[in-house]
Amino acid sequence: MSASRKAAAQGAAERLATALGTNLVAVVLFGHAGEERPAHGVGENLLIVVGDASVAALRPIATAVGDWTKASGSAPLIFGEAEWRASADVFPLEIEDMRGAHALLAGRDPFAGVATTREDLRRQLEREVRGKLLQLRAEYAAAAPKGKALEALLTGSAGTFLVLFRATLRLAGRTPPGDPAALVADTAAVAGLDASALDWVLGRMAGRRVPALAPFDPVAGHYLAQAERLAGYLDGLEIEKAAR
Repeated sequence: MSASRKAAAQGAAERLATALGTNLVAVVLFGHAGEERPAHGVGENLLIVVGDASVAALRPIATAVGDWTKASGSAPLIFGEAEWRASADVFPLEIEDMRGAHALLAGRDPFAGVATTREDLRRQLEREVRGKLLQLRAEYAAAAPKGKALEALLTGSAGTFLVLFRATLRLAGRTPPGDPAALVADTAAVAGLDASALDWVLGRMAGRRVPALAPFDPVAGHYLAQAERLAGYLDGLEIEKAAR
């Protein structure tokens, strides 16, 4: 986690804790620095868990939440405590990703006693991968004639794939490494992907100079093929389970 984001989050957490008083359960900074996620904005954000999440109970934190959203570009996730605990079977991928990279800023550990199951994780992971594959395929069809558009497509989707790769390794009983290149290599070994297909996007993420993509560049097609392979791997796990 970036030091600057953590310092800003700590200040926000102190304001939230003061405003919430006894309604506070936890304020957590979660995510991975510099990792963009199209569905959730930047990779680092706040999780706020409260005892009462009613409209009236949240009124005291309106200013603090608005200031954090404006400064960070991402609205925090706000859960009622009972709702948070009941979400383990609905959001196992997100919960385990947050558990793997978080800092408790105020209150008590919200992950204690919250357990996800392997089958819930597999089911959500396959759904997410297949959904991302459909989206990526349509976006590729539109972007393919322009190299710059292909570059934006690969760069914009990479953060989501890193989240999915971490979940894939957890599903396989392995601890995901923090380094993106190592994460890709480990996932490729587990799921039968071609790690070299992500060399271009890993280079761009690391700030290295990478070649410009041409219209219908095979780099983009090879990248898309890995999403297809990952979906097939996850589907194979379901078939394995059904055959037992």
